[in-house]
Amino acid sequence: MNKMYDLVIRNVRILFSSKTCDIGVKNGVIDKIGHITLPTKQVIEGGGKTILPPYVESHIHLDTALTNGKPIINQTGELFEGITIWNKYRNEFLTYEDVVSRATEVIEEMACRGVLFMRAMVDVSDQELVALKALLDVKSAVSSYMELQLVAFPQNGISSVEGDSLLRRAISLGVDGISAVPHLEPTREKGVESLKTCFNIAMETGVFLHIFCDEVDDGQSRFLETVASLAIDKGLFEKVTVSHINAMSYYSEAYVRKLLGLLQSSRLNVVTCPLISTAMQGRFDSWPKGRGITRVKDLLQAGINVAVAHDDMMSPFYPLGTGSMLSAGHMLMHVAHMTGAEDFDTVYEMLSFNPAKILKIPNYDVREGNPANFIMVAASSTHDLLRRQCDAELVVSKGRIIAETTPAIRSFHHH
Repeated sequence: MNKMYDLVIRNVRILFSSKTCDIGVKNGVIDKIGHITLPTKQVIEGGGKTILPPYVESHIHLDTALTNGKPIINQTGELFEGITIWNKYRNEFLTYEDVVSRATEVIEEMACRGVLFMRAMVDVSDQELVALKALLDVKSAVSSYMELQLVAFPQNGISSVEGDSLLRRAISLGVDGISAVPHLEPTREKGVESLKTCFNIAMETGVFLHIFCDEVDDGQSRFLETVASLAIDKGLFEKVTVSHINAMSYYSEAYVRKLLGLLQSSRLNVVTCPLISTAMQGRFDSWPKGRGITRVKDLLQAGINVAVAHDDMMSPFYPLGTGSMLSAGHMLMHVAHMTGAEDFDTVYEMLSFNPAKILKIPNYDVREGNPANFIMVAASSTHDLLRRQCDAELVVSKGRIIAETTPAIRSFHHH
């Protein structure tokens, strides 16, 4: 009996290969890559375009997204004003329906742009945990096309608002991971204490750790060494991720050399968020101002797994953002001085394969037998993809086409 494919994409190149092939999808799985002549329910002509695995967003705030300007605009652009405005929004405007609506809009927009895996940070500073309850329901509602991981994130610190019990409640409700924000605790000692609390809870419950770390232009903020040391002591290693670590760009060379060795031993992951970091960091610096980004090239050279994330989108912390992972990669290439021959491949991997390791996505690649999750782009190379920030013209999740984008057509009229 002849095999009937659900979907065949003809004449495409996988991961910028020079050879074209067909991809046959059946029952949500990539059944065949090669030349396909069998009957098919749906055929898409690829025209030599490129098939890639979907982008992976490893750090985003869905609860704060699309709230920019309400109740007021963050005029200074600083983190502390952003937190004040967000606390006001949360106390006065936040409802279950509000969070569901905004989060779903962002998820759909990012899915159209080729993101099918996402790790979202949820502020658990309010006693009712409204945003968390809303996002747990959103996670379930979008599960047919988007894999969403949720991280309980105590924006106001663990020591300040019964952080320990709030994190445990969040875990009982169903979060996948927990966080601490040591640099926002009142003292260095309380920052270290918050990390120990977080690690102990993770050891007890089996959730992963994703720590907001040293997101401040202060060479004295050195919580990264504590996170790395705890990751080794507790044997958690790759289950630990840190985001931001901006203060690292202010450390002395001697200290960075020591720190890189510790990070190698800890095997933890790093997420850098160049869109928000370049806009928010360096505000307190006199000239010359810091670039607002951690030492990405040094981390990569040391063999650390580093991902690039979009982070905020139209929030009190960042008034911009389109949901495009390529815009984050494009910004990173500028501020991290990553424009060398191999840097384009590296930055592409930082929004695909590297964050896929952080989220522990099995069978992520585009190959026979793997789930049919992929995107189609009209890019000839990673350089072309990042330079032009090519649209995901086709997005396939679990074997179904969930989004299509028709790129703009430009015509110049000679007179």
